[in-house]
Amino acid sequence: MNVAIIKYNAGNIFSVDHALRRLGVEPVVTADKETLMKADRVIFPGVGEAATTMRFLKEQQLDRLIKDLRQPVLGICLGMQLMCRHSEEGDADCLGIFDTDVKRFRPQCHADKVPHMGWNTLHHTCGPLFKGFDREEFVYFVHSFYVPVNEYAAAQTDYIVRYCSALHKDNFYATQFHPEKSGKVGERILTNFLNL
Repeated sequence: MNVAIIKYNAGNIFSVDHALRRLGVEPVVTADKETLMKADRVIFPGVGEAATTMRFLKEQQLDRLIKDLRQPVLGICLGMQLMCRHSEEGDADCLGIFDTDVKRFRPQCHADKVPHMGWNTLHHTCGPLFKGFDREEFVYFVHSFYVPVNEYAAAQTDYIVRYCSALHKDNFYATQFHPEKSGKVGERILTNFLNL
């Protein structure tokens, strides 16, 4: 199986690469459009800032390419947020794959720390990424922005508000959490993605 990780100005690319190698997959990290179009699976990871990253994607014409992909695509963290319509982070227009906006966490009390960092539970899971899930599971998050609950929700999490911790539409899948840092649960999610 050919798995491509989109190479761009974002962090966590190599932790995703290592997680896939632990599963016996040797991915290619690339920005080559032909390689991405021909891959069996594409992963769009990301740790960074939305507006800066969207500018880079547009300059490289990767924004158009990502939207045109027809194989299963998995966005992770910033990758998920960039698949939405608009982000409050830098007032950025994003890819618009998911017709929903990204909001900034606004603390309601002293205990509400932003970014939301650490382990939290998934609930209301549905769809093929969560095949075999029969209870709430813990996964690892690091984020200051969130996607409100909407029609594309494949998992939900509570922190300050209830929000989408995973999305699914057609061949596009996305997680706000980091499956590559979420131990055995994350491995199951990545395996489910590879087995789509």
